[in-house]
Amino acid sequence: MNEKRLVNEFCKLVSIDSPSFHERKMADVLKGYLEELGFEVYEDNAGEIYNSECGNLYGYLEGTMEGEPLLFSAHMDTVAPAIGKRAVLKEGGRIESDGTTVLGADDLSGIVAILESIRSLKENNTPHRAIEVLFTIAEEPYLRGSEVFDYSKIKSKEAYVLDLSGPIGGAAHIAPSIIKVEAEIKGKASHAGFAPELGLNAIVLASKVISKLKLGRIDEETTANIGIIAGGLATNIVPDSCKIQGEVRSTNHEKALEQAENIKNIFTETIKELGGNCEVDIIIGQYAYAVKDDHRVIKRYEKVCNELNIPFQLDRTFGGSDNNNFFRHGINGIVIACAMNQVHSCNEYTTVEDLMKVTSIVHKLMTSKE
Repeated sequence: MNEKRLVNEFCKLVSIDSPSFHERKMADVLKGYLEELGFEVYEDNAGEIYNSECGNLYGYLEGTMEGEPLLFSAHMDTVAPAIGKRAVLKEGGRIESDGTTVLGADDLSGIVAILESIRSLKENNTPHRAIEVLFTIAEEPYLRGSEVFDYSKIKSKEAYVLDLSGPIGGAAHIAPSIIKVEAEIKGKASHAGFAPELGLNAIVLASKVISKLKLGRIDEETTANIGIIAGGLATNIVPDSCKIQGEVRSTNHEKALEQAENIKNIFTETIKELGGNCEVDIIIGQYAYAVKDDHRVIKRYEKVCNELNIPFQLDRTFGGSDNNNFFRHGINGIVIACAMNQVHSCNEYTTVEDLMKVTSIVHKLMTSKE
């Protein structure tokens, strides 16, 4: 692996703005790279589905050794603030943003690790398995890009998704369902000074419902949260409308659904008792999965980490990734740590050392005979 090229590539890609649903410039650059490396490249119609700039990028590279193909995936979009990103290389090899935006290591660190691994294979004529790559759009807003991909194009039955924070060598084989709950409460408007008794305060109604909910950690598998409350027009008006948004997460999908339905029932029943009206929507963002800890996709990764003297750690995550959608389509995958830290914040950073480590892992996975 070429460290200087890897770092320069990372810094170059950071400078390309790619917020969710606006990944066109990033996709064009990556498509060119894949074609230069000999991939058959296909862009799907996800952009048309979402009326956005581009689709998911899929690439296939024929293998030069025996072995079933493996899928390597990372997403092209970044969370806000994501306009005008700039990578700053600090003494000691730490790479940060300038503090006004996210860095975008989530998920550019994964993308550059995949690209550099393939370049190294090509330059050294190293025998490798058939390789598939999938660079997705709109992963951050509940995995929208990978949700609509045509999985009949995927040959691989196993995947490595580069989209996990934490020490290199870490991997997640269990991830939760995430279910969004949205409620709109209707009361009655009135002047708050002259006739407050004629109104029905929708914000007060919402607060009475929320006080009945069990939130936070429900059990070791499940969490629930109310994260957004919006309502009211002015301080002198009894608000007639209030919108609530929350979520449920659980590594047990049925338990997540049950918890979401329970929240919905408490909203509708309580608001009705208090004389208001309420509409509640339950939106499934992703489905839970669990890959058995003795599966070949995990054992291969563990073996590679051991060969590189990188501590292997298998765990669960309470976040989501495109791997949730892969699993639904018969692909057993794990999400691996890929040199991103303090993600979804302007304090996000990576390091040259960790970028090199994850690239070494990906390179070995691509050449594994297991």
